[in-house]
Amino acid sequence: MTADPTPVVTAYIGLGGNVGHVRGTFVQAVAQMRVWPQSSVIGISSVYRTPPWGGVEQDDYLNAVVALLTQLKPESLHSRMLDLERIHGRDREQETRWGPRTLDLDLLLYGSEQIHTETLQVPHPRMTERAFVMVPLLEIAPEIVIPGHDSVTRIGGQWQTQDLSISGILETDGH
Repeated sequence: MTADPTPVVTAYIGLGGNVGHVRGTFVQAVAQMRVWPQSSVIGISSVYRTPPWGGVEQDDYLNAVVALLTQLKPESLHSRMLDLERIHGRDREQETRWGPRTLDLDLLLYGSEQIHTETLQVPHPRMTERAFVMVPLLEIAPEIVIPGHDSVTRIGGQWQTQDLSISGILETDGH
């Protein structure tokens, strides 16, 4: 008897950073995602400049969202994301909460699943409160429904006038 193949799901990954050459870090991160097994990058939002959260004095952030078709299990995908953060200099144990980061990757959505474990919360908590997540997500997936919430179109519309601006697109070597 063979195991059933893992279904293909669309996962959405939030990218953020405000230390170093962030746009270059995003390009490298997306290139590294493109070689993940059983996965394919199918969409990349524009890059948005947003003010920092949490009251820590720091530079503005750049943010984007990547859509990924994948057969990786959520925990395996999350593990690869944490490895990618470390490769780009992030040390979660030494950083200040809501402080500056070279690369912050968040698993926003994993298909229509709701996951609540000690290490993973999907949909990402508070994502619907944050323009820097909702606006790029709305750009690449306007019809998506967030498990436990309304469609992104209904939720995201309230963020269009928030204090954020398009900072351009990522020039990647993929399609």
